[in-house]
Amino acid sequence: MKVLIVLTNTTHYGDTEDATGLWLGEATEFAAELQKHGISYDYVSPNGGYVPIDPRSMKYTNEEIMDFYNTTDFKQRALANSLPLEVVDPKNYDAIYFTGGHGVMWDFPNNDTLHKLALDIYKQGGYITSVCHGVAGLLNLQDDAGNYLITDKKITGFTTSEEILAGKKSVVPFLNEHVAKERGAHFQKRRPYSEFALQDGQFITGQNPFSVKAVAKLLLENFKN
Repeated sequence: MKVLIVLTNTTHYGDTEDATGLWLGEATEFAAELQKHGISYDYVSPNGGYVPIDPRSMKYTNEEIMDFYNTTDFKQRALANSLPLEVVDPKNYDAIYFTGGHGVMWDFPNNDTLHKLALDIYKQGGYITSVCHGVAGLLNLQDDAGNYLITDKKITGFTTSEEILAGKKSVVPFLNEHVAKERGAHFQKRRPYSEFALQDGQFITGQNPFSVKAVAKLLLENFKN
């Protein structure tokens, strides 16, 4: 089994000076769970190469997150030299995982190359997974007939209430919950910033940064079957 972990290259909220990027724990906690169970993984980003970390995410770390962050493997393969989309062969992966951090709202939703990669993994029976803002990578995925993949699917992601509490509702380009419902998804949610993840077929999604391990565990359960 092998998983493709997708990271953002976006450094700022749109054209503002406000820094954003990858929410650190959403990559490290997920990869750490895979590592514990002997599942291999690669890191990819829309442009390849450098991946910025959202500075706010450094305030919400723990020993496990920081230990993984400080490994040479993570710093080199994820943060410094993430793979570009063009070199990735979807046939090598059993799942794709969209990490979050507000940056993904700019470089995940409209990237045709990224979408084709996810669709190819989906077509071969693989899982499409995300956490928090990573759901932005799912919103515009369409099958060959032009139908949105999330239509009639139960999914979750960073909610509008959480966006308001984060103080970012006025600067994000769209609201994940709103667009998901527009696409016909059955958007599920729990209390803001509480752990919540769910599965519907080949989709496994988590609501917020506190849901990373729950997403990983659901995926690992499927790998056992």
